Parts: sequence; structure tokens; C-alpha cells
Amino acid sequence: MLRTFSLSCAASFVLLVPSARAQSTPPTDAPKPGAYPDKPIRFMIPFAPGGTTDLIARMVGQEMSRSLGQPLVIDNRGGGGGTIATDIVAKAAGDGYTLMMNHQGMTFNATLYTKLPYDTVNDFAAIAMVGTTPNVMVVNPGLAAKSVKELVALAKSKPNGINYGTGGVGSSAHLAVELFVRLAGVQLQHVPYKGAGPALTDTIGGQIQMMIATMPAAAGHIRGNRLRALGVSGAKKSPAFPELPTIAEAGVPGYDYTTWYGVLGPKALPRATVQYLAAVTNKALSQKELRDKLSQQGMEVELMAPEKFAAVLKNDVARWGKIIREAGIKAE
Repeated sequence: MLRTFSLSCAASFVLLVPSARAQSTPPTDAPKPGAYPDKPIRFMIPFAPGGTTDLIARMVGQEMSRSLGQPLVIDNRGGGGGTIATDIVAKAAGDGYTLMMNHQGMTFNATLYTKLPYDTVNDFAAIAMVGTTPNVMVVNPGLAAKSVKELVALAKSKPNGINYGTGGVGSSAHLAVELFVRLAGVQLQHVPYKGAGPALTDTIGGQIQMMIATMPAAAGHIRGNRLRALGVSGAKKSPAFPELPTIAEAGVPGYDYTTWYGVLGPKALPRATVQYLAAVTNKALSQKELRDKLSQQGMEVELMAPEKFAAVLKNDVARWGKIIREAGIKAE
């Protein structure tokens, strides 16, 4: 379980939102290496179907397939906080036929798990950043809280009386709520799942009362009134829901949390293949139709050259590692 940590530690989370990143020109065209690809490509998703990583991978993968001339076959391998699928990719051949869509949580795992079977910084080829998304605080419509302030008041009146779901101990959703808990001074009951998708399903069904979900996963349910949105987790409002306040504006000053997503492969990938796949990914993300779809789900597309994405990965491992160690968070 998660060990308690102080407000001073929690407050330092606010500094973790990515600042403006220096970027080289991201490739949108690169020579095709030989006959590659001449068969379908396995596209690993380290989480259960229905979560944000899965949704983004399917949208981006479909557009990438047009340029590749081969399908990206989705392979959902949830479990271990995302480490099972990630390990498969780390150990895959460098032939370009095993890729992965993952998110910022893989940098948490570098510290959360003491005996990972791979090195997060050195065992992967960072191909392309896809974009960033704020999360959104959602509650079951039956919960007697129609704003962040009302949720805080309700939680203070019933310590540990509100259950929140996540994709597992140490997951992105878990850390997002823990930051909220510490800054708001409330106590909530954590219910970890084997993926954010099942947690969201149970929030809709009322088995749990709330979660801080990624915008793409929750947007359709919010619009369909199956979930009530209370606030977005980023520093600014989301174009997908411009009327929705930030959690900081709505009553928890200083709260700020966003997540990045990207395409990666095994370190054994030749540079030419990395550059080609980066060009294919960035070309897909340059298509207005896909950008509009991602924007509607709350994602801000961020084109980035492979070397810059690799630097983000390395920096986040160090940055999150420091905070997780200070907070005493351990995956079990």
C-alpha cells in the first residue's frame, strides 16, 4: 500500500509539470529502411482495453498504418503497473515489428519497483512523443458533490468514506489523487484496479465514487452524463471542456498534474528505423482529422524529435524518482 507522506512532499509535485521543452525540428519524412515493414507490426499497450493509452494507440495506430502500408496490431498486456508489456518490448528484436504506446507512468515505475527486469532509460528507443493531456476529476452522478469544494467538504465530513479507483498502486491516477489528498487535507479510500479502464467502469457503475481519469477516457462518459466532471487537473482549462474549472481554481490552490504519451521500441532498433517510425508518427499527428479527434478528447498534440523525447524520458525518471523516494511510495 501507499505510505503516508507530508504536505511538503506533496507540494513538490506541483513542480513536476513539464515546462516548455526545447525541441529540434521533429521529422515528418525519412527514408524507408529497405522493405520494412513487410508484415503487421505488434503494437503493445501495457494496460487493459478502454483506458486512455489504449484509445490513443488505436487512433494514432490507425493513421500510422496508412503510411506504413501494414496494420499495427494492438496487443493489450495489462498487469504489473504496465511493466509486463514494457518488458516484452525491452527484450524484443530490433527489427521494428514490436512497438509500444506508453505514458509517463513508465518513469514512475523506474523507482516504484526495486527489481524491474529492464532499464527504463537505457533499454528503449524513444521514437515520438504523441502529446500531453490533463486528467479530469470525475464522480459518480449519485455522489452528493457537484463541485471540488463540495467534494472536499464531503470528504472531510466522512474520512475514508469516499472510494476512489486507479489503475493500480503507484499508477498515474494514484499519484494524481494522492497529490489532491495531501493538498486538500482529506482522506479517501484507495481501490486499485488492474487498469484505469475497469476503474472508470466501476465509477460509472457506482461501485466506487470517484477517480482522476485521463481526459480521453472520460470525455465521452462526461458528455453522456454517465460521469460528473468537477475539474481538470492541469494548470489551464481544457479546450474539450472550456466551461470546466481547473482543480486549482475550484478550491485546491497549487494543484497541477498532466501526463505525456509516446511511441517507443526496443533499444536494438537501428537509428534509420527509429527516424522512419518517428517520421511516420509525426506525419500521422500532423493530419488535421486526427489532431481534431485527439483535441476533442482533451489531448494537446506535441511533435518531438526522438532525441528530445529520449531526454524527457530520462529527466522524468530522475525527477519522479526523487519525489517518490521522498514520499515513501512503494508498489506491492
